[in-house]
Amino acid sequence: MTKILVDVDDTMLAEAMELLGTKTKKETTNLALREITARQRRVNAFRELCALADSGALDLDALREPE
Repeated sequence: MTKILVDVDDTMLAEAMELLGTKTKKETTNLALREITARQRRVNAFRELCALADSGALDLDALREPE
């Protein structure tokens, strides 16, 4: 694990701690990094899925359950 010294906005840190339900700065920072990384991976996957659908390489109708 890398140890760093960073100036952080105290107001944003307090808000992040409240929103994430964390108790320490370290826990807040690590959870925030995990959350944003996971979010960006989902966004990227969704964009790839949209590109496949737009190109015709993915038939979304075939994924729908029969009624």
